[in-house]
Amino acid sequence: MTTTAARTAPVTDTRALSRWVAAIVLPIGPAAVAVLRYVLPYDTVDDTATIAAKAIAEPGRASAVLWLGLVAILTLVPGAYAAGKLTRRRAPKLTLVALALLIPGYLSLSWLAGGDQLLWSGAEAGLDASALTRIAEAAHPASGIAEVLFVLGHVIGTILLGVAIWRAQVTARWAAVAVIVSQPIHIVAAVIVPNHTLDLVGWGLQAAGFAAVGWAILQLRNDEWELP
Repeated sequence: MTTTAARTAPVTDTRALSRWVAAIVLPIGPAAVAVLRYVLPYDTVDDTATIAAKAIAEPGRASAVLWLGLVAILTLVPGAYAAGKLTRRRAPKLTLVALALLIPGYLSLSWLAGGDQLLWSGAEAGLDASALTRIAEAAHPASGIAEVLFVLGHVIGTILLGVAIWRAQVTARWAAVAVIVSQPIHIVAAVIVPNHTLDLVGWGLQAAGFAAVGWAILQLRNDEWELP
């Protein structure tokens, strides 16, 4: 009788909940990075000594970077997966390549955040800029690999995912364009002409585009969301 009861017990339908979670999570990661890049106490192109000195001088901003980094690490991968789940029906190959770049790239962010954690912890422990510089410059070689994975993954992967959003026609065209241009703007703001406000705009565009994708997910029926 127990076996029969178990077989006939109703199964809870979580598809509506999963759509809401996906829609909420999608813009959070890019938005967190947008604010992170805005409050970052140093420029990406600064040398190690300058980065260490600025981190010591701005402990509040350095701490905010860590909190925002944690939010990004927890939400970027689920958000990318949710967007890919929507685009893969009409752009399967492009979505596959985009996620193959994006997910390892986003996962590598957790390794890179260790550098900011080191700077903040060292400053809190009373180390001077010289000591922090020596520690940072003695980073493990894996850090270089993580940096390459992150840069290539989140830049090229986001562009390809934006193209997939355009091709799949899952939401308004402006959202696809926003995602496509977001990371090129970020590269300009981070490396070519360091500008934290422009960086905020770049990542903010990705957040806006992802929010539109989330809205499109909410418009789906449960059976449409679970289509292969």
